[in-house]
Amino acid sequence: LECAYQKASTMALNLQFLGRNACRNVRKYVFRSFAMKTRDDEHMMNETIPPGHTLDAVQPPEWFSTTSPEPPTDPMAHVRQPVTSAHMIIHNKVSNIESVTVSPNGNIIHGRFGDLGPQEGIPLEYLALLGPAAEGAAATSKLGHSGTLVVFGATQAAGMAAMQLWRGSAVVAVVGGEHSGEDKMMGIVKGLTKEPGFAVEEEYAMLKKNFSNMVEATANGSKLGAADPQTYLSEFRENALAYSVAYPHDRPAAVGEDHLEFSGKDKDRDLFRENMDPYLAQYPVGSPPLDTNKMEENFNIDQYQIFKSKFGNQTTAVITGDDHGDFSPGHVLSSMILAPEGAPATMKDANIPLEFSLARNDVDVPCEPAGPVAGAIIAVTPYLEVAVKAISAAKTIREKGEALQFLTNAERNSFAAASSVAAQAVRVGAPIYVVGGTLPGFESAEVTDENVKEAIGAMEINWEIGKSRLNYFIQNFRSCDYPVYEDYAVHRNIQGSPYQIIVNK
Repeated sequence: LECAYQKASTMALNLQFLGRNACRNVRKYVFRSFAMKTRDDEHMMNETIPPGHTLDAVQPPEWFSTTSPEPPTDPMAHVRQPVTSAHMIIHNKVSNIESVTVSPNGNIIHGRFGDLGPQEGIPLEYLALLGPAAEGAAATSKLGHSGTLVVFGATQAAGMAAMQLWRGSAVVAVVGGEHSGEDKMMGIVKGLTKEPGFAVEEEYAMLKKNFSNMVEATANGSKLGAADPQTYLSEFRENALAYSVAYPHDRPAAVGEDHLEFSGKDKDRDLFRENMDPYLAQYPVGSPPLDTNKMEENFNIDQYQIFKSKFGNQTTAVITGDDHGDFSPGHVLSSMILAPEGAPATMKDANIPLEFSLARNDVDVPCEPAGPVAGAIIAVTPYLEVAVKAISAAKTIREKGEALQFLTNAERNSFAAASSVAAQAVRVGAPIYVVGGTLPGFESAEVTDENVKEAIGAMEINWEIGKSRLNYFIQNFRSCDYPVYEDYAVHRNIQGSPYQIIVNK
């Protein structure tokens, strides 16, 4: 064992010696390499090229010019099938009329308008929506592209086309109940409307007086008018006094009396306030009693400005993480009523646009007039179609009332909102056109070849800016890959998708 230990120790020392010499040699080589003199570039550029030495003189190796064999394909891998047609869904069925097919020679064949020729700059799914787009173009052209346009059913294919193809000053868009709850789609529609126009849900259009006032303000222009500071100040005083009565400071928090009412079992009654008071203590406290006379005497416009500035300081402290303490607006107001304060040094009377300030009464945001209402376009929605057909089939007032009674809430709301839109055109004697279907008693827009050309031109992408005039938001189902997708697309359409559903075959 002793002999083996000596051999192991000798070997370790030799390895350590070799390692040190190796590092020393590496360092020497590195330093020497930095000291080498490079070849002069000028002499290299002046050397003559040997005769016959061309780029083709040196051939690449054989393995470089040959392609590697293709990897074996997975027999379980899915291979996507080519798309040859695109179809809309009409009345919960895949339509062959509102569809396009790619012919063997590359032309696009529309089920309604025939051969469209090669349309290389337009997605096939867009061309499937050519029928509703042409109807929207027809309706807008009949109305003259001047002034204000009011549209119902703005998320339907034809309504969305009319909204975007309108070349007038403003568009007022109403989204039907099928999609009014879709916040994302509502944001899209608001972005597509032309200012000073606007977009609202059908629930707002049902408030006929308010909706009419907004349309009139868009068409004729409006002004907020100069504000009366004393009016706002008196309203603030009344609200502050009412708040102090509703939420007194002797409660654990600024809550109503119902939060302190016990409704549990009798065995828990004694411990209710012991548990509820610490729980409510985490919330802001209420307001101490406010003296009405002191409020009228001491709390003027200047004091209101100082009181309002304290909220800005509190917000800044919260954002920056500074110590902001327990901020109680009720107690701050009570102390200012008893002892009016002077303006702090940090308070600046800056002219901030659109800021609510009682120190200025010249705030006026004018709305430029968009021009008179040119007409209304009503895109047929599923709820509206059922409601109009049921009411138009009734002959007497009693029968119409009964028809309304037996409609669902969604159908009644859709009928009321569409009536509100139509009333805006009737009030000024402007025409009303129906797109995306037919409704009894209303004129439908007749599509011409010029309207089809306008719709196709609006769908084409301007490659300089990467945009098109007419945009759709599509949910695509490739039944060419999975045939069951066709049934699922119909099911999704019945659910009321806010997107245009297209089936590819």
